[in-house]
Amino acid sequence: MARKIGRDARTGKFIPVGEARRRKSTAIVETVNPKGGKKKK
Repeated sequence: MARKIGRDARTGKFIPVGEARRRKSTAIVETVNPKGGKKKK
């Protein structure tokens, strides 16, 4: 399941998605896929 995260474009730090959507010129909303997953035995 993919998640959305906000990132400040200048510093690269994570920020809330709502703030990233509000600051369109200096922030990005990214979609991140989970790493790995459950391994079957």
